[in-house]
Amino acid sequence: MNLEETWIIIWRTFATYFVILVIFRVMGKREIGELSILDLVVFIMLAEIGVFSIEEPKDEFIHAVIPMLVLLLIQRLSAWFSLKSQWFREKVDGKASVIIQNGKIDENEMRKQRYNFNDLLQQLRENGTSSVNEVAFALLEPSGKLSIIEKQDNSSQDMNGFLMPFITDGKVQEENLKRNGKDEKWLLTEIRKRGYEHPEQISLLTIDHKNKWYIDEYDEKQ
Repeated sequence: MNLEETWIIIWRTFATYFVILVIFRVMGKREIGELSILDLVVFIMLAEIGVFSIEEPKDEFIHAVIPMLVLLLIQRLSAWFSLKSQWFREKVDGKASVIIQNGKIDENEMRKQRYNFNDLLQQLRENGTSSVNEVAFALLEPSGKLSIIEKQDNSSQDMNGFLMPFITDGKVQEENLKRNGKDEKWLLTEIRKRGYEHPEQISLLTIDHKNKWYIDEYDEKQ
């Protein structure tokens, strides 16, 4: 390797660093542990392209920049579709799975998620939970994190303590209603009592374990 190639590698290292930094910044803020599958794939491919651009000083640098920009476009489009379509969001990112309900483990759901008992017990210990009997509900999030809410007493509980949404993006979440022993008719009656004629008026509706309602309207004025 001659001196010219050495300087090219140094320059490309700096350039690649700043290009990827700008791309990450444009992609938006998200914790590393909360990355979607699409984000993770983009990150891995960016890293591979970055290494290739540095290790091949004879190749044009623009040949590395173009695929990086294409990946940025793919990520931005996927993020837009995720905002607009719950179906797309669930198919790509997945959705939370109920692993424990009122102290009972759902082995079928664990098998579907390829989630084993060692993982379950480890995450319960990390939460400070000493017994499965103490768990009212445990949800395996799309990120792989286990969200746990412990029983307040020995009685069974609903899932409101998890802030399970009943409406998201103007759409009724029938599965969450069913888990809480409710139906769409009940929900429509309740929101009309609060001045809303249609679910489409609401971007997010949750109810906590104290039966406190949180309703966020679409594009409400600050």
